[in-house]
Amino acid sequence: MTRFYDARGNIYGVVSPQQVRAHGIDLPLSAAQAAQTREAWSTAAVQAFCGWAPGKAPPDAKAHRSDGLLIGPFQDEPPFDLLIVNTDGTLAERSGNGLTIFSLSLQERGWLPEDDDCLLQVHHDKHGGSPLQTSVRAAEFEGVKGFWLDLGAPSFGPLAVDAEGTESVTFNQCDVSRVPPLHALNLAWCYSQFVRIGNPHCVTLVDDAAALPSLAQMRAEPLSQNLARIAYAAPGGTGMPCLAGVNLQWASPTAEGRIDARVFERGEGPTASSGTSASAVASAAWRVGWVKAGPVRVVMPGGTAPILLEEQAGELVRVSLFGTARLLP
Repeated sequence: MTRFYDARGNIYGVVSPQQVRAHGIDLPLSAAQAAQTREAWSTAAVQAFCGWAPGKAPPDAKAHRSDGLLIGPFQDEPPFDLLIVNTDGTLAERSGNGLTIFSLSLQERGWLPEDDDCLLQVHHDKHGGSPLQTSVRAAEFEGVKGFWLDLGAPSFGPLAVDAEGTESVTFNQCDVSRVPPLHALNLAWCYSQFVRIGNPHCVTLVDDAAALPSLAQMRAEPLSQNLARIAYAAPGGTGMPCLAGVNLQWASPTAEGRIDARVFERGEGPTASSGTSASAVASAAWRVGWVKAGPVRVVMPGGTAPILLEEQAGELVRVSLFGTARLLP
């Protein structure tokens, strides 16, 4: 039976490799091998574990109960290997909400260290090196128990995400990009900051929060299809501006240290929240001078993500995400 968890409105199912194999799915013994052969098993795994139980889908429900599937751990002591499977069968390099959920599942089994960091290793088949490591620590923030995820230092610009066909423009005296397909959809979407924080992001900066797309708008045609063409790699999309696809965000400053954001993920589409997207939004906001280093709150329809930005000598050297999750009935 799949255990489903919610982290800020982002829902993932968690299963062990043994559960996957018990369904007759030929999942390799190691996470590294599984990542390289994902086309042979990932679609079957999504169908087996992410679907709605018969008669349980609410009205207007998405095709899948969850936003993805977490498979792991592949061993019984840290570092823990896992796979993050999108519902289109592709693999993600990192998911802040997904790793928060996976940390809670480890904690429930008594496998997460109580007073020490725990290394999680996400195996994938994307460019940029696998596995991608994230250090996690159980902690309390503002009276809430959860987990701090150390996401490392971000990199910025088209080269960081292998983007092509963009234009260099200036926003708040900072070099950013204009992405023609996004600009064609909305003239207010003319300034975008590319960010890589383990996975690739395109954060579109808007001064007026009214220019942020709503979840309903992103789910409706023709916008949904047009955004998928930009965000998804082929064959689901065009692979432009990024051949491997890119996560799309829209961000607007609404108070000191607060950024409102919307998210359209590659491989998933519109989502209520995303931890790595929130981290990319905070990083982009720092780079264009909207926020200073220190605590930043990124507000999404699914909830607020506390982000901690650490700066040294004018460079952003570490981004940390605080997350909580709960087991769904």
